[in-house]
Amino acid sequence: MKPTFLGHARPLITCMIQSDEPEAAIAAVCNANYDGADAFGFQMCRFDPQYRTEEVIRRIMKPMGPKPCYVTNYRYGYNEGKPDEELVEGLLFLQQCGGNLIDVMGDLYCRDPLELTMDETAIRKQMELIDLIHARGGEVLMSTHTYKFLPAEEVLRIAREQVRRGADIVKIVTGAQNEDEELENLRITALLRRELDKPFLFLAAGRSKLHRTIGPMLGCCMWLTVPQHDRLSTKTQPVCRAIRAIADNFNYLPERD
Repeated sequence: MKPTFLGHARPLITCMIQSDEPEAAIAAVCNANYDGADAFGFQMCRFDPQYRTEEVIRRIMKPMGPKPCYVTNYRYGYNEGKPDEELVEGLLFLQQCGGNLIDVMGDLYCRDPLELTMDETAIRKQMELIDLIHARGGEVLMSTHTYKFLPAEEVLRIAREQVRRGADIVKIVTGAQNEDEELENLRITALLRRELDKPFLFLAAGRSKLHRTIGPMLGCCMWLTVPQHDRLSTKTQPVCRAIRAIADNFNYLPERD
């Protein structure tokens, strides 16, 4: 069967690979397999352009085996200053190499402070890109990184707009600077589960360890984890093996009669 991020009974433990050279990336994939990763993410913005060939990318993806791979090509890192059209070429290249879930930024083709453009021309181009990815057998995650706390109504608005554009998975990253905001984000996670008819990934920057640990138990479709914390890893993402232990031992399902 083709690897997929859709239709799973339980949230996937996705291990994000952020390396700037091939051997480190391959080692990270192999170690994450031993640590219990269900899926992988490869962030090409962190990968040195001199190595961005199909042969190299396929070498990195090969030890992922039958597990699905989520791919991003954001504007930072080695991609700083590149036009969005070039980033799109990179996303389609990653899909060609074996990427299953393609991350389409919510402000692709027209940058916006909340990373969700409402420019009609940009939206049309996003939808055309999503149709192309689907036609080539891929799945689409649309991402909106605001990095600031948003009320539930605004989070729902963003989520519904991403769904309207054709996303298979909604991804929204807000913020939490105190306990009250973090607890409210947990409530919003449960609200998204009830209100959306699509899988979603709701995260936060800042005070977010609790949310990132138990969010999938409230409705998020996956954990984003790291093999280990190093100079390139996202420090708010938990370590894969720690989440594997929690997922295997935390009984959060409701009692049944």
